[in-house]
Amino acid sequence: MTFLSSNQLKEYNELGFLSPLDVISEQAAKEAREEVELIEKKLPSAVNNKGRYNVHLISPKLDKIVHNSKILDIVESTIGKNILVCSTTLFIKNPNELGYVSFHQDAKYIGLEPHNWVTAWIALTDSNEENGCMKMWPGSHDYLRHHNQKFDKGNLLTRGQTVENIPEHKIKNIILKAGQMSIHHPKIVHGSGLNKSNNRRIGFVVQSYIGSNVKQVLGKNSVQIARGIDSFNYHKKIKRVSGLMKQEDIELMTKENRDLQEIFYNGSEKIGQF
Repeated sequence: MTFLSSNQLKEYNELGFLSPLDVISEQAAKEAREEVELIEKKLPSAVNNKGRYNVHLISPKLDKIVHNSKILDIVESTIGKNILVCSTTLFIKNPNELGYVSFHQDAKYIGLEPHNWVTAWIALTDSNEENGCMKMWPGSHDYLRHHNQKFDKGNLLTRGQTVENIPEHKIKNIILKAGQMSIHHPKIVHGSGLNKSNNRRIGFVVQSYIGSNVKQVLGKNSVQIARGIDSFNYHKKIKRVSGLMKQEDIELMTKENRDLQEIFYNGSEKIGQF
């Protein structure tokens, strides 16, 4: 069992994030990266800017990470024993390319309520300040802030959603080795910079692990049961991957991504969240 200690939980609750956490081996991270890069080669549309979601539905290596017992123990410590998987994202930053994430709060636009959920960011490569690691504003998960929509070039967020006037002196860099993970609260303000190194930076993000009591209030989103039971049945259940880039799985991923894009591009406008 790898449940969080009382001190770790205290840190997570006070800061809004916890890092680093050892969850998979460096070799497992390397193998997952290789599978992602094979998918990039064989099915490039699956990992382009609009298709980088839910790749775990066509990748056995990513699926294995999503359902990893060490990760689920940590998640259970924060949201309880009934855990659903509600979409994943690949954040890939290539060297010498524009690619950053503006400071934002996930809870502002994803539409999952109540906020009994957590985001897991798993490093498939080392992630550091030079190659554009995540940056957190500790303690900023106290309330939802105003976001501007900028749609700016190079921003990996769909709407360029941005919290302004960030206190740079308070920002903490989240340094991870390949195979390590950070977790963060839905309301924590976070972002990441450019990759200024000569190597790729690849993060695989389960966004999000949600408690079974959480509803999707914008559009619709399917889930997988990762642990426990779902007595609420707010969401449609989908199956796990059947093999690498199987046609039936590609079709499922494509459908799920259409629904997700409806949330990210259109859903937030419907309730005036920004």
